[in-house]
Amino acid sequence: MVWWLWVVLGLLLLVVEMVTPGGMFALFFGAAALCVAALAGLGFGPVWQWVTFPILSVLLLATLRGRLQQRLRSPATVPIDSLVGQEAVLLQDVPAGGEGRAELRGVPWSTRSAGGGALSRGQRCRVERVDGVVLYVTPI
Repeated sequence: MVWWLWVVLGLLLLVVEMVTPGGMFALFFGAAALCVAALAGLGFGPVWQWVTFPILSVLLLATLRGRLQQRLRSPATVPIDSLVGQEAVLLQDVPAGGEGRAELRGVPWSTRSAGGGALSRGQRCRVERVDGVVLYVTPI
């Protein structure tokens, strides 16, 4: 097979990987096809190409798929209850009965005063409870 056909096959398989959910199989077959394109470009015959493609595909799949999935897996989510008792810094004023913004663990959150009073920007507060994505805080 001509080298550029392997390139087309490899790129097509990489596109298939991008448009299909989960799995992560076509990626390794696409990578193997691109490697075989290099072999074809170096003058290796069709027998070498057709023997190398499935062996390399399965080898890449077996050795790299698990590691790649583990690396791409999203980090464990933090239980919302673990935020109670944490310290947040107000990014803007929180008017009495109103809503503002606070930073907790480097993430901005919608914030309300647990006691109902006004809080000022830059003030350190303790999280009393969490309701959805709103932190209810009291001043420290």
